Amino acid sequence: MGIKSVSIRIDETMLHKLHFVADYEGRSANSQVNILIWDCIQKFEKEHGEIPIK
Repeated sequence: MGIKSVSIRIDETMLHKLHFVADYEGRSANSQVNILIWDCIQKFEKEHGEIPIK
């Protein structure tokens, strides 16, 4: 599987805060979003089992 690009719509205030958190953590906003998504997936799979890849 390759890297895919996703476009999202985000409120300007939320985007500013995302950049703030990412900068604090020493990451780009993109890397921060990837970590947030990964954390969400791990939490889901812990509660519901592994998500099958088709």
